[in-house]
Amino acid sequence: MKNTHTTAAILKEVILSAKDRLLTLTDTESFQKATPRKWSAKEIVGHLIDSASNNHQRFVRAQSKSDMVFEGYLQAEWVRIQNYQSRSWNELVELWAQYNLQLAHVMHFTPEDIRFRSVSKHNLHQIAFKTVAENEPTSLEYFMVDYVAHLEHHLIQIFPDYEPILGAYQNDFHKKSS
Repeated sequence: MKNTHTTAAILKEVILSAKDRLLTLTDTESFQKATPRKWSAKEIVGHLIDSASNNHQRFVRAQSKSDMVFEGYLQAEWVRIQNYQSRSWNELVELWAQYNLQLAHVMHFTPEDIRFRSVSKHNLHQIAFKTVAENEPTSLEYFMVDYVAHLEHHLIQIFPDYEPILGAYQNDFHKKSS
């Protein structure tokens, strides 16, 4: 179970396979919204770029401190301010892919003892996709797996028939972490 490269390899596989599929959408298709209150594919990918940016810092900082308390961010506000709708679809997808490949690199080179270290002080009850109770210990590995689950959740919003790659590993990891 403590394979230090599994989450990084899964993230890389997700990015490389999803990138090709995302690039099949035209700029016009990526701009369309199902409803005015929903994000377009451009805005979803923009949000995933913001998520990568924030979590990149978190994954690096977690390696040199004893807690996992991180600042949050106003997701919808970031998407609005950055106006992802005005960006080229191909450029957004490329930026998203490259940023996530860098995250996979960070994950790959995070030492196992740091990845799986039990951390009692955290705020994953506030910032994680699948939250962890404030009084329950967690690990950086949990947060990395959670990041990939969040990313795949949004890929499903773009492609409802998307089959998550994380799947069984995530389920197994969350059972063993509980």
